Amino acid sequence: MNEIASNGNMKILRLPTVKRLPTYLHILKRLEQEGHEYVSTTALINELDFKPILVRKDLVFMGIPGKPRMGYALKDMIAAIESYLGWNNTDEAFLVGVGSLGHALLGHKPFEENGLKIIAGFDIDPKKVGAVIHGKKIFHLSKLSEMVKRMGVRVGIITVPWQEAQHVADVLVEAGIWGIWNFSMVKLKTPPDVVCHNESLSSGLAVFSVKMNKMRDSH
Repeated sequence: MNEIASNGNMKILRLPTVKRLPTYLHILKRLEQEGHEYVSTTALINELDFKPILVRKDLVFMGIPGKPRMGYALKDMIAAIESYLGWNNTDEAFLVGVGSLGHALLGHKPFEENGLKIIAGFDIDPKKVGAVIHGKKIFHLSKLSEMVKRMGVRVGIITVPWQEAQHVADVLVEAGIWGIWNFSMVKLKTPPDVVCHNESLSSGLAVFSVKMNKMRDSH
């Protein structure tokens, strides 16, 4: 469950490493902006809240040779991570469900910096259809299939109530969507040739809550 196929030098990459890569990227870009050209393994370990052995394994995975007494070239590391994550290319996406979360995601600018550009939203609420939110026009869901086919969009983001999520996923798949980022509270059923990632904000909240409870107990 924690491994995915890769078409790079490594055939298999563990998902925990994938989840760490954006943190590396943020730090590397910050160091580059500060005028640094190289970073050492020790410096990275000091910057990160990761175990040293994990950092070293991740650096081996990146496959970038370091220079003695200098470390790793920041520009090479940044390019390697962005290339692996696909963030050096941009995928256009449609978002379905313009509630509070959908509204927020439509205006989340870092998505575009990381290769995902939401170009339109869809809903069935007459009060929302026709509106422009963060520069993106909101269309009725009935227009989604035609627009996917006409514009060649391949990514769909679902932010509808869980009761409607599977129906929306079916509509997206039927329209020709290849990848679904699902923010609803239900695990979707999709064909094997469709990438579907179920994002659980509740899981994140659960981890945070447990940590907070442990902190309270220690005081």
